[in-house]
Amino acid sequence: MVIHKRRSMLTVMLEGKPLLIALKIASPQNRKMLQLVICLVLSLCIMQALAIAPAERLEEKAWGTTSDGKPVKLFTLRNATGMTVSFMEYGGVITEIQVPDRSGKKANVLLGGKSFDEYAKGFAGSAALIGRFGNRIANARFTLDGKEYKLAANNGKNHLHGGPKGFASQVWTGKALPPKNNEAAVELSYFSKDGEEGYPGNLQVKVTYTLNDQNEFSITYEAATDKATPVNLTNHAYFNLAGEGDCLDHILWLAADNYTPVDDGLIPTGEVASVKGTPLDFTQPTRVGERVNQLPPKLNGYDHNFAINGGGGSIVLCARVTEPKTGRVMEVKTDQPGVQLYTGNHVQHRGLCLETQHFPDSVNKPQFASPIVRPGKPLKTVTVFAFSTR
Repeated sequence: MVIHKRRSMLTVMLEGKPLLIALKIASPQNRKMLQLVICLVLSLCIMQALAIAPAERLEEKAWGTTSDGKPVKLFTLRNATGMTVSFMEYGGVITEIQVPDRSGKKANVLLGGKSFDEYAKGFAGSAALIGRFGNRIANARFTLDGKEYKLAANNGKNHLHGGPKGFASQVWTGKALPPKNNEAAVELSYFSKDGEEGYPGNLQVKVTYTLNDQNEFSITYEAATDKATPVNLTNHAYFNLAGEGDCLDHILWLAADNYTPVDDGLIPTGEVASVKGTPLDFTQPTRVGERVNQLPPKLNGYDHNFAINGGGGSIVLCARVTEPKTGRVMEVKTDQPGVQLYTGNHVQHRGLCLETQHFPDSVNKPQFASPIVRPGKPLKTVTVFAFSTR
């Protein structure tokens, strides 16, 4: 972009073509008016330069086929700054998030595979949708409205992430939503039948992935049922803002003065305790790996649920992650009561998860916020991942 100022005439050139000629200023001494015109012209030029056609914001293509013959599509959302988010219908898995660093260099900040086959064979760090109930349920059972329900025990004697064939292993139906001027979105839907993995009720689930021009990637979860059932939806994305290496040098801040202590099976005891004086205190920005050696050795890192300050109502800022070398920053906002910090302990800490959620085993802990969804009272919750640099 080139700006030519000659007396009281202003011409802006972009890619060699004049875009706008300012009105003549009656008095050459009227500098304030001239400055205002210059600012206006610059703003218009920047807007035009960053403009992206609605059709260019969203791409979809065939990406693979499951072992039982179901086709799987891959979607890519793109914004005006060049940020992209790619995900597929299988498990609603996010495969890539490309964001720039402080110098403008883009990198994938998410653990992901390069092909559908990698996921079909079992990718260890899959950023999948988790349900019907994310995290753990003690003894793989719960009682609801006087009836006991037994679930699959796929984590020792406990139930984890909706069971061995939870939502992460299902093919969702993707539908591109009408594009808008500053965002694009895709709705993923899945119908979970009554009795699936032992849960009661036919559950219709919709998850919408949205990317806007403010580099905010939001996930909106919705669910409606015909019978009372526990629902705890989240995404298991593993973030690495450096784009390589491990996450232990990331700087983490959590808006969480309390956490939920657990037993040896990582089931909450029912207590809500202060993080003060423990390795779980991230109320001040702290290097993720600073106190890992103070945790129980068998954990090999963090796998803890934090009670978000003011969480469970309106959307609040619950976490901020900074990567010092690249300057990338990720903020997490949600209306959920808890967030699970997991430092990729089974993948050599190559990524950290911030899973917004209801508390683990809340279906069996009446002192925790209830995760029960009932007929006529559908669930809707939102989590936003906002990216920037410093």
